[in-house]
Amino acid sequence: MQTTMICPMNSQFLAMTLLNVMLSACTPLVRGSSTDPRAALPNLVIISCDDLGWGDIPGLALPGYAPPSYTKDLTHIARLEREGVLFTNFYSAQPVCSASRAALLTGCYPNRVGIHGALFPTDTAGIGEDEFTLAEMLRNQGYATGVFGKWHLGHREQHNPTKHGFDEFFGIPYSHDMWKARFQGHPPLMLYDRAVAVESIDDLEEVAALTDRLTARACAFIRNATARQQPFFAYVPHPQPHTPLAASDRFKPIERCELYGAVLREIDWSVGEILRTLEETGADKDTIVLFTSDNGPWLAFGCDAGSTGGLREGKGTTFEGGVRVPCVLRWPGRVPQGATSDTPWMTIDLFATMAAIVRAAPSVASRPIDGNDVREIWSCDASARPSQEAFYFYYHTNALEAVRVGKWKLCLPHASRSVASRAGLPPWGEAEYQIEQVPLSLYDLDEDPSEQRDLAKIFPEVVQSIMQQVEHARADLGDSLTHRTGRGVRGGRAGGGSS
Repeated sequence: MQTTMICPMNSQFLAMTLLNVMLSACTPLVRGSSTDPRAALPNLVIISCDDLGWGDIPGLALPGYAPPSYTKDLTHIARLEREGVLFTNFYSAQPVCSASRAALLTGCYPNRVGIHGALFPTDTAGIGEDEFTLAEMLRNQGYATGVFGKWHLGHREQHNPTKHGFDEFFGIPYSHDMWKARFQGHPPLMLYDRAVAVESIDDLEEVAALTDRLTARACAFIRNATARQQPFFAYVPHPQPHTPLAASDRFKPIERCELYGAVLREIDWSVGEILRTLEETGADKDTIVLFTSDNGPWLAFGCDAGSTGGLREGKGTTFEGGVRVPCVLRWPGRVPQGATSDTPWMTIDLFATMAAIVRAAPSVASRPIDGNDVREIWSCDASARPSQEAFYFYYHTNALEAVRVGKWKLCLPHASRSVASRAGLPPWGEAEYQIEQVPLSLYDLDEDPSEQRDLAKIFPEVVQSIMQQVEHARADLGDSLTHRTGRGVRGGRAGGGSS
């Protein structure tokens, strides 16, 4: 039986540093005696689900909140938890598809690189040609790089993953609900192999086949890279459990309302296939596996949506249910087994951390990033601090809606969509959101992670202190709610809706 190690959150913070300063202090990670410099480079596998809720995997639920029944069937994800670290305070940089992916791959708040919301097939926008991605950084270090799943950072030729550091791309350019079956006038949803559209996805049977096909390609990529003795970065952004849900015949449930759990069981199978491939190729001990989600669950879809584990609201909001997402990290011999950490970090920190691990040249900092090296958090070091002095939560055309500092979260006045209760929601199909006006409010996330007790009037000095961070964010990244233009924003490739 594994012993759970609890890594407490500290009240002090890491100062934000430029990546070139950080890299000058990093130490090498050597995994063998080979003179080949690639022998010191761990492989990286990122498995990211779409709209997976914080409470959708084993081990994540607030006290008194019953986890969904399907979590007990996620045996391969549970294995990751037994053999790695479960992070309970891990954040997506924005609660929606395109923006959250931009943050993961650039190490920046998405509004810094000009992407907010979700990009549609009608958009001409996408990731900027001059942005430096995690894939580019790793490829420069000798990695094979591949993405297998949903890209959603622009569908024009210049936005294709092969133009942004990936050797291989097999997947779809945007969400699989952005097709003719839902939106009249939308083009066909195409499946790409590298930069070539090879077939169209026309119905749910073809959607149901995607998890299997994407997994097969990801595993083949891993086998090919290890056969060449080349380190690899495999990015597997599953299109599901984003609606419309579809599971292959071997996972399809008898009851329609059990489809969400069936989709997760198939994703769990995919995790198992990737782990088995790592073992069969001998890459298992030298591979970082990160399992996460792009944002919280799309609650308006009733039983076709996941669980926040008791957190407030979901996707498309900056309450905890929208931005706090599952995160499990497995790196044999480098992170403790069976540990749980509540030290906060964010998707923007992955770039800086991997740059430190692979000793990337300081020149990658020519375009400043927002993330920090979080190896101490990964290892559950007793001195680990939150990765950011303040965590900024933006949504809706660069609107700064909330800031977290330590245990405190300050929600700024804004309009937010709400599905406060699932009572009355249809079993499936999209329900209408209510729009609520969120007042200035303060929450103690240690004591009240469900954000129910507003303490702003009790602790005005905390509000005043956090407002200094608010003003810093507005000056740097802007804020459409207060009509501020940020001096640190580059590009203008904003997305639109909330898919």
